[in-house]
Amino acid sequence: MHIPLLLSIITWLPVLGAVIILALFKKEQSRPIKQFTTAWFLLTFLVSLALLTYDRAQGGMQFIEDKSWIPIIGARYQMGADGVAVLLIVLTTLLGVIAALSSWKYIEKREKEYYVLLLLLQAAVVGVFASMDLFLFYLFFEVSLVPMYFLIGIWGGERRLYAAIKFFLYTLVGSVVMLLGVLKVYFLTQDAAMAGQITGATLANIAPNGEARVLLDAAVAAAKSGSGTFNIMYMQAMGSVLSPTTATTTEILLFFAFALGFAIKVPMFPFHTWLPDAHVEAPTAGSVILAGILLKLGTYGFFRFNLPMFPKASMDESSWQTGFGTFGVRSVMVFLALVGIIYGALAAMYFVVKKDGDVKKLVAYSSVSSMGVVMLGLFSLNPNGVNGAVLHMINHGIYSGALFLLVGIIYERRHTRNVAEFGGLSHVMPGYATVFLAMAMTAIGLPLLCVFISEFL
Repeated sequence: MHIPLLLSIITWLPVLGAVIILALFKKEQSRPIKQFTTAWFLLTFLVSLALLTYDRAQGGMQFIEDKSWIPIIGARYQMGADGVAVLLIVLTTLLGVIAALSSWKYIEKREKEYYVLLLLLQAAVVGVFASMDLFLFYLFFEVSLVPMYFLIGIWGGERRLYAAIKFFLYTLVGSVVMLLGVLKVYFLTQDAAMAGQITGATLANIAPNGEARVLLDAAVAAAKSGSGTFNIMYMQAMGSVLSPTTATTTEILLFFAFALGFAIKVPMFPFHTWLPDAHVEAPTAGSVILAGILLKLGTYGFFRFNLPMFPKASMDESSWQTGFGTFGVRSVMVFLALVGIIYGALAAMYFVVKKDGDVKKLVAYSSVSSMGVVMLGLFSLNPNGVNGAVLHMINHGIYSGALFLLVGIIYERRHTRNVAEFGGLSHVMPGYATVFLAMAMTAIGLPLLCVFISEFL
């Protein structure tokens, strides 16, 4: 038996915490604010552990909530989580606790506003993973941009405004294009004839348990009546009949409309240039959340939307004939993923060996490479590859967050991130050096460690 409204509780608890801080705490109460916020993040994490009661035997979307919201356009407050969303939500709440703890010593100005933004950021990210309505998803997806912009712009380094504005503009461009795709897909859900072509087998595959099937059947009924729906499960079912045999121009354009918004968030090559600047200038907690969670919004978007909603486009191998041969959408995505893997690795080595030796840039560019591995797994279009991609998302969230936390610790001790200045560190901080070595080996993907498993898959 699931806890009623569990996903809403996990999503809105941080918002309630932010309201309490704004209402009951004064700016001068620095320590009580830090104590309360950390305890509140811990409470949210403990509540999120109830999601681990997810029934794998049933599968599909569980912990479902459905309330009327904006009936005139068919938008509803629908929340739900499958196995992937459960893992990402628990990871988000865990890293929230770590981010709050890591800020105790290093955030010394405007603490009240800082912790309010950190709480709001977690609420928005959890909302993204828990949404079953595309309109609701898009709102959370965009709201997550605002707290991160201020976290970088106010508490970042010397070039924080440049990094924050660059981050904002890149994401905004992708979001505008994605909005056009969202609107077009919504108009397609008003096609009653298309709804009638969806088979019962497709519906059973998307909603394998009774709770999810009831919600999906209601969305199908709304589509057949011509009123339209934003239900994500219905849009996934609609993907099975969007193109009869091969991907149509409409499906390919919709694929790229969504892909641009998600690719910038991942970030995929060549949309990655905002990431190193954002990481270098962001406070330690901001980097932990950015690398550990926000990058996953993009890969999660490809997993949840592009692959199931536009299956023919995702498999397309022959849309364009060129002098170099025949290639299609999947070829483009695989090529960009491979370039991202190689470029991220080379850039990381270049900035350490030839440039300024900034360890934060090394970890940032290694994230570009790691996210390329995730994208390659997703567009392998086979179960092992997709499972490996999902596992790598979780693994990257853990080890990249840990690495940024460790870099922040050493920066506060030595006031430098130049790797050349870290000689003899094991003699001064043996425990720290041991943990850093363990995380570095994990990032490399040595056998018997978690990253090796996900990259092997």
